[in-house]
Amino acid sequence: MAIFPPLQAVMSLVPVLSTLLLHHPTYLDHLTPVGHPERPDRLRAVDRILEHERFQALERDLAPIGRREDIARAHPMSYIDMLHNLSPEEGLARVDADTTMSPGTLEAALRGVGGACRAVDEVLEKKVSNAFSASRPPGHHAEKDRAMGFCFFNNVAVAARYAQAQHGAERVAIVDFDVHHGNGTQDIFWGDPTVMYCSTHQMPLYPGSGAANETGAADTIVNVPLAAGDDGAVFKEAMEAVILPRLDGFSPDLVIISAGFDAHARDPLGALNLVEADFAWVTRALMDVADKHCDGNVVSVLEGGYDLEGLARSVAAHVMTLMTG
Repeated sequence: MAIFPPLQAVMSLVPVLSTLLLHHPTYLDHLTPVGHPERPDRLRAVDRILEHERFQALERDLAPIGRREDIARAHPMSYIDMLHNLSPEEGLARVDADTTMSPGTLEAALRGVGGACRAVDEVLEKKVSNAFSASRPPGHHAEKDRAMGFCFFNNVAVAARYAQAQHGAERVAIVDFDVHHGNGTQDIFWGDPTVMYCSTHQMPLYPGSGAANETGAADTIVNVPLAAGDDGAVFKEAMEAVILPRLDGFSPDLVIISAGFDAHARDPLGALNLVEADFAWVTRALMDVADKHCDGNVVSVLEGGYDLEGLARSVAAHVMTLMTG
């Protein structure tokens, strides 16, 4: 008689946590002018590729509406009210030169916040291993009281504050590899020693911020600008030489990823030359940081990515890596 049960039987008794995908059909209701790069087809491309059989193990849920009190930890209530007042009943309302609201924009933006906060709940309550919020509009350009760069609410900033307020996270790291610098996230956490913001991005490029000497009042802002034409090898060197060591020294309780995929070589809004394998590599590297310091706590939130094929393939590589646990 065997003293121990077969390995397969033992494994069947061990709960295996999954990767959570948060999404919502109302993300498609945020409409932009004809020819605008931040268009509903972005999410349609993501949705299609994540319906592939390779992703059937994903746990899926709908993003809830974000609560005003949660948003108000990152944005003043007067700003939240302003966006509610700007929301049009028909047509498009211009917020800045490239940022517009349609009748469906406000709910989409609120669900982007809600999805990011639900992801934090599920990860920090250990219901899932990690989570990806496939939302639009993006958020990392939204400053404390200013919508810009296609962004209205700063989803990752709200999620970081939510993790601290609702789950007692003492130190939150936000890592942003979008081709554009997350000026909004930097603005919100400029003087905060409890949140580290790390960014690789092309420079010079919109929005013009993100120089290496922008380190924040608490030295928790880490910018590593890249030059047009830089490829995955340069990106990897920037991560390994600067950002990963800084994250290691910070020892976060949660890692939040501003997952922008417009650094892909196909993207029309940037001139970096990353490919899907680079996004898979950095995802694994950030998961390793989280494994070392915070029991694997990783929440990822979609930012940019405007070539549909490049976006879809990059999201697939990113999510497949998250699913490896």
